[in-house]
Amino acid sequence: MAEEANKRVLNVRDLGLMPYEAALNVQETAVEARKAGEAPDLLLLVEHEPVYTLGRNSEDDNIVAGAEKLEEWGVDVVRTGRGGQVTYHGPGQLVGYPIISLHGREGVAWYVNSLEETLIRTLANFGVDATRDPSNRGVWVGGEKIAAIGVRITRGVTMHGFSLNVDVNMNHYGGIIPCGIRGRGVTSLHLKTPDVSMDEVKETVIESFRKVFDYER
Repeated sequence: MAEEANKRVLNVRDLGLMPYEAALNVQETAVEARKAGEAPDLLLLVEHEPVYTLGRNSEDDNIVAGAEKLEEWGVDVVRTGRGGQVTYHGPGQLVGYPIISLHGREGVAWYVNSLEETLIRTLANFGVDATRDPSNRGVWVGGEKIAAIGVRITRGVTMHGFSLNVDVNMNHYGGIIPCGIRGRGVTSLHLKTPDVSMDEVKETVIESFRKVFDYER
């Protein structure tokens, strides 16, 4: 699909609450369409049913909860093709899957930095001072991670993406060593700024993403 020079268009699709593997199927279909030039860039937004996902190089022993606890919590375990270690997804966490072409962009490091910048701006809108840590990708509030990033790029098209804790069940983080990082905690927006709705966060993420990635609409 030909695009006008210097004109970037982003579609946004809200998948609501969806199992991880179902959303992965949606991603894969969208990625093939983007690679073929049959669709513009796309940002998928979703909340997942409880699941621990492991990146390509993640170690199984970063899941410390046993089978009985996983069953009690109703948490599935899925190994994925993204980068990064183990993380948690569940209701109250906003997950974003950008399916965008990096052709004509500035490369993978720029892309990850831009995802972090999108989330830092989003959190600033709600009065939260967040930062990045080049040695541990994602977004941090003090020594606690509030957003995780794990991406995969094939033929210049991105998939997977970011997860931002909005009002998530923090107990479920007790079953893993989040992102394989020991000695640092995890937090959620509702612990910093109560009474923020998921809809507000979605709107702010979309606006910030468009600005950071320079989309006309």
